[in-house]
Amino acid sequence: MRKSQVYKFPKSFMTVLEGHFCAKTYFTYKGEKFMLLANKKTKLFITALSLIAVIPTLNVSAMHIMEGYLPITHSIIWGIICIPFLILGGISIQKQTAKDSKTKILLALAGAFVFILSSLKIPSVTGSCSHPTGTGLGAILFGPSIMSVLGIIVLLFQSLLLAHGGITTLGANTFSMAIAGPFVSFGIYKLSRKLKIPFSVSVFLGAAIGDLVTYVVTSFQLALAFPDTNIFVSLAKFMGIFAATQLPIAIAEGILSVMIMGVLEKNCKNELQQLKVI
Repeated sequence: MRKSQVYKFPKSFMTVLEGHFCAKTYFTYKGEKFMLLANKKTKLFITALSLIAVIPTLNVSAMHIMEGYLPITHSIIWGIICIPFLILGGISIQKQTAKDSKTKILLALAGAFVFILSSLKIPSVTGSCSHPTGTGLGAILFGPSIMSVLGIIVLLFQSLLLAHGGITTLGANTFSMAIAGPFVSFGIYKLSRKLKIPFSVSVFLGAAIGDLVTYVVTSFQLALAFPDTNIFVSLAKFMGIFAATQLPIAIAEGILSVMIMGVLEKNCKNELQQLKVI
């Protein structure tokens, strides 16, 4: 039986950016060009995200604000408040994809990032939980209005598939995680860049502070629905309980966002320049 031959490919590779969504690495062998699926760092990054994606399936009992927890009038009001942001986000997505169709892939990746991170749950206040949001990174890339659309899609899938959140609380969860958080993240990032703060620090501040604001808004929503002696006492209680778990989570999300932006800056610099991120 003939033994299979093992070829040793040359160590020299070349990377091509033009005409591709991200950098693609090639090697040549016997005059032919072969494409590697990813370089070593990108493979490690994809593997890490794949492992994270498995974690949400281990526990589906925790929620954003769970189904039926808010009074129906509150649920309706928060849903109505979200409508103009969703319309603006839909228009922004159409304009962005019409300008450059390649950004559809980056939009999908931003949505997947939000889905994965916001599915990692740490039980906190009764009727809710603490978890990273992932919306800050998308807001920095595409602007806050687009994240409202991606966020509500993520929240809808989570409520239907993972029992994470709910249909009646979809409006409230969308406002806190997909509207308030992204707008603050985007504003903090832009302000930091104007103040000449380094790029990585600006990304960290935008992602981390946006995450914290999401839970300030969630605490406010719960305080409105369930005031104690007054709304401010209730707000202080909710925020105090959330802070124990959310502060380290926000820091971790900021660091992860910086790492991912570093990968994008290295491999997708042209796209980031088109989006006016860098």
